Amino acid sequence: GIRPQSAGFKTSITRLHVTPSPMTSTEKPKVFFVLGGPGSGKGTVCARLVEEFGYTHFSAGDLLRQASRDKTTEVAQKISQILVEGGIVPSELTVALLKNALNTHPSPRGYVIDGFPRKMDQMFMFEEDIVPAKAILFFDCTEETMEARLIGRASSGSGRDDDNIETIRRRFRTNAEQCVPVVEHYKKQGRLYTVDGNRSREEVYADVNKIFLKEGEELLKK
Repeated sequence: GIRPQSAGFKTSITRLHVTPSPMTSTEKPKVFFVLGGPGSGKGTVCARLVEEFGYTHFSAGDLLRQASRDKTTEVAQKISQILVEGGIVPSELTVALLKNALNTHPSPRGYVIDGFPRKMDQMFMFEEDIVPAKAILFFDCTEETMEARLIGRASSGSGRDDDNIETIRRRFRTNAEQCVPVVEHYKKQGRLYTVDGNRSREEVYADVNKIFLKEGEELLKK
């Protein structure tokens, strides 16, 4: 379970130099979450949002993979093992890494965070400890499309180290099981925007661009 491990993880977080400093009410960041299965195209879209709108982008998965490379700590080894198995890292650690990233990279425009939250306790922890998200962008994409994209990435040498077919399918299962309640929660709150991720990059980004040109500007004012 996650809770019994929390004390040990907090100790290791300190060694990873990600102990977050408290945010004041005037510094509350504007955050948009971006969710979708592996290979749904969310990373590509986030890169364009940075380029065209000036948001700061963080990938929860990238932050965890960076932390896992510090082989001198027990927590890094645990992260590495969980990622290889296609699982989800304990929420306390993921939220601490994101909070540290936001604290150390001030962004007046706001942030897009992709691959997070992947389960309900991550969402509650982030929104209670840091800030409620303005909205969540969900890339709805079939497993067939995502699998073809990930295999294509792996064969071209541009994929992740763990982009093999078994790990890819484990990641699909984990994502489907955990993310559905999160997506439904934001849908009920009227904070969810769903994009059909099965189309070309240009078609997908055209929809996202419209969302951020209209709703994004309004949400940032709130």
